[in-house]
Amino acid sequence: MSELLSDARTLERFLAVHPICALYFSAPDCAVCGVLKPKLIAMLTQEFPKIGVGEVDCALSPSLAAAYSVFTVPSLIIFTEGRESLRKSRSFGLTALAAELERPYSLLYGGR
Repeated sequence: MSELLSDARTLERFLAVHPICALYFSAPDCAVCGVLKPKLIAMLTQEFPKIGVGEVDCALSPSLAAAYSVFTVPSLIIFTEGRESLRKSRSFGLTALAAELERPYSLLYGGR
């Protein structure tokens, strides 16, 4: 399950609470966003259950998208201890993403 983040204060609080988290930037008229989101959330929840998952609707919160330099959707930004550690945009594979998350997740939580 993802948490909808709609303002800077809520997003900053979300980053502070989760040592590692994923922010998914999407838009309601983006077909790829709609297809990728449930697959991404399922993969993160099953393989990396301690990762916080947040979502920013760029149509509702364009200032948040701009603040994080998101100019295309879907975009996924992974934060580790409050800092951006990985960014994926448009088309990206979940298998490759899982491989890239393995090391930071293991360092913070001792494995999957």
